[in-house]
Amino acid sequence: MKKMMTILVTGLALVGGTANAAGCLKGAAVGGVAGHVAGKHGVVGAVGGCVVGRHMANKKAKKEKAAEQARAEQAKRDQAAAQAAPAR
Repeated sequence: MKKMMTILVTGLALVGGTANAAGCLKGAAVGGVAGHVAGKHGVVGAVGGCVVGRHMANKKAKKEKAAEQARAEQAKRDQAAAQAAPAR
């Protein structure tokens, strides 16, 4: 059972690729340790940690994208205001 789980996790890691790894590796490490300490459920903890890590990474990326868009919109407004202002 343990060998099959190791093969499954390794296979999923290879299929997922590195593009989807943001947050997963940290979460899996923390979740694996926590699961192991909580009662020999390291694999379950690692999978759960990976899922939570991905969720947190996606939230962070979405927030950063929104902030970047807000900065770009502000720059456009500033530029339009500077062009509309009368020259002195």
